[in-house]
Amino acid sequence: MATQEITSKATTSGETTAARGGVPGSTTLTGRTGAGEPAATRGKTSIADVVVVKIAGMAAREIPGVYDMGGGLSRTIGAVRDRVPGGRPNVGRGVKVEVGERQTAIDLDIVVEYGVPITDVAHDVRENVISAVERITGLEVVEVNVAVNDVRLPDDDTAESAGETRVE
Repeated sequence: MATQEITSKATTSGETTAARGGVPGSTTLTGRTGAGEPAATRGKTSIADVVVVKIAGMAAREIPGVYDMGGGLSRTIGAVRDRVPGGRPNVGRGVKVEVGERQTAIDLDIVVEYGVPITDVAHDVRENVISAVERITGLEVVEVNVAVNDVRLPDDDTAESAGETRVE
């Protein structure tokens, strides 16, 4: 039985597919077809953005000093969602990604605990997110941008839990 070789028309050097004789806008993977070929070379794996969002969100939350993620409005909506019976916490809150065929870029919005060195937390978040995403997905992480939107002060919980009001 004859096998057919599929040649790659994708390029990273800036040369277009059409300039090399291929069909514009198409990407063909290198590999062979047929039952006699190894299973690992038959087919294509694609990873959805939401997969990378969830992995990055979980990895960022694992770092000590990260109190929460997301901007003010998204944290407020998330707090309401978390209190609804049967609701699940949104691990992707505060995470934005761009996913290509082989690479991804990640933007994180975090809230840190008061007193922790912000640069150290950001460094640890970057390392953990890059490690987790590359290990689990196989994608190369080209950048992780960390934006610190707020600081959680130690007395933030006491005013909310005591139900204090300004007037009686």
